[in-house]
Amino acid sequence: MKVTLSVIKADIGSIGGHIRPSAKLLETVRSKVAELGKGLLIDTYVGFTGDDVAILMSHTGGTGNAKVHKLAWDAFIAGTATAKAQGLYGAGQDLLKDSFSGNVKGMGPAVAEMEFEERPNEPFVLFAADKTDPGAYNLPSYLGFADPMFSSGLILSPKVGKGFTFRIMDVANTEGDKVIDLSAPEDLYDIAALLRDQERFVVESIRSRATGEIAAVVSTTRLHNIAGKYTGKDDPVMLVRTQGNFPATGEVLAPYTIGHLVAGFMRGSHHGALMPVPRNTGTSFFDGPPIVSALAFSVKEGRFTEPADAFDHPYWEYVRGRVSAKSEDLRRQGFFGPAMLPYSELEYGGIVERMKAMEPKFRVLGGKEPVEA
Repeated sequence: MKVTLSVIKADIGSIGGHIRPSAKLLETVRSKVAELGKGLLIDTYVGFTGDDVAILMSHTGGTGNAKVHKLAWDAFIAGTATAKAQGLYGAGQDLLKDSFSGNVKGMGPAVAEMEFEERPNEPFVLFAADKTDPGAYNLPSYLGFADPMFSSGLILSPKVGKGFTFRIMDVANTEGDKVIDLSAPEDLYDIAALLRDQERFVVESIRSRATGEIAAVVSTTRLHNIAGKYTGKDDPVMLVRTQGNFPATGEVLAPYTIGHLVAGFMRGSHHGALMPVPRNTGTSFFDGPPIVSALAFSVKEGRFTEPADAFDHPYWEYVRGRVSAKSEDLRRQGFFGPAMLPYSELEYGGIVERMKAMEPKFRVLGGKEPVEA
């Protein structure tokens, strides 16, 4: 059976600032999805990570399906109405357009979709991150699909060992989707050269070279490219198929033990260590830390099992302690140096006004000094 998985995510309101959505907001979204999904969707799952609500849907309409996208948009609009009624912070924050125009891409919500022919057993993982941007998935994708130090299947499995093709997007290009396809291991150094710049170049999708099948898809939305100003971090989602011709579930999870430094945290303007957390975890310290959840599903004829919470395990408690210490070390630098994002990312925020106000006060030493009035 050919099935489409679509996950569409948005921040539409949160309790007490950037913490977590309310139970009533979540219930509104779930009810709207159930109501509108009859005859259109096979199965759904609605959950949250931080203050972002994610709608996972299975259907047979293919990627970019206008009816499916409209359903998610309408569910977020309904949830926004609840958020406003409850006085939640940032109600409708990620809904950057006034009306639906056929596809939520470019309208604020993050979208990741894949269509494939179901295998006899079809496991996949839904990753959802908050307080960070799409580049947060660059390193885990590289290590999980191209590095045998993390993905032993690259040397133990003949089909996995044929490698994978990475489609990498230049998200700084606002005229259209500018991408390049590079294959590991031949293009490994080129892949690394791009993915190191996680603010500009991000993994858009990954395919198996053995079969051509889709292996992973990432939402690549940059909110400031749509709004022209800072409106919140992009809080990306990713779908990854596992086992068989793809890395094992444990291999795609392993890179998250690093707690690698990503953009985000307070006001989306800092760096912090990405913390793997159980599902439905809110944020706290410094409007963070940057977090990621991982829900593993099996799907048969489009119907999901209940999710297995991959990061809700004693091992990850140890990891979370190490990641917290890593972020705390960097936070001690406050605004200084690498603790805060470079100006190219901050120019969408209020600091640009402060810089403009100071510009006339600069003078070139050795030149003619201004005459006092």
